[in-house]
Amino acid sequence: MATEAEAKAVASAVRLRILRLCLDSPLTNKEIAQRLGANPATVLHHVRKLVDTGFLAPQGERVGARGAREIPYLATRKSWALQLGDEFRSDLSVAMLEVFRTEVAQVPDPAQVNTGRLGLRLNAEQYRELSRRFKDLFDELEQWQPGPGAEPYSLFVAIHPDAGRQ
Repeated sequence: MATEAEAKAVASAVRLRILRLCLDSPLTNKEIAQRLGANPATVLHHVRKLVDTGFLAPQGERVGARGAREIPYLATRKSWALQLGDEFRSDLSVAMLEVFRTEVAQVPDPAQVNTGRLGLRLNAEQYRELSRRFKDLFDELEQWQPGPGAEPYSLFVAIHPDAGRQ
């Protein structure tokens, strides 16, 4: 079960975006800040929280363009296996929705966003089964290795009560 510090670390849209940026290759604080369009000091605060909780790992020090010492960071993928308690799930869901909206807004061609929506009626057993199948699918996809010419994609799936249809 996640500690409170771990749960709080991933309940931030900025931190989730940092983890995504550092998923494939290590980035320095300056590079992360540039990609987020954010202040490097603010980003460093978030990076430190992610390092302190084990979600980012510092890589070997390198020398930057002007001779400055730079430390690139790589996501550890620890967040994938994180088990959150009920008291933290809603904060993470809100952060994930914010990240989704931000990332989709950055896609240059809206036709590249493949979406679908479906209204269902499920009993408790069907809901548990669907949730289990989502988890199994995500676990399977997480294990895939990129093939030749692989491009980065994100997958967002949500199931929620449809309060408007009650």
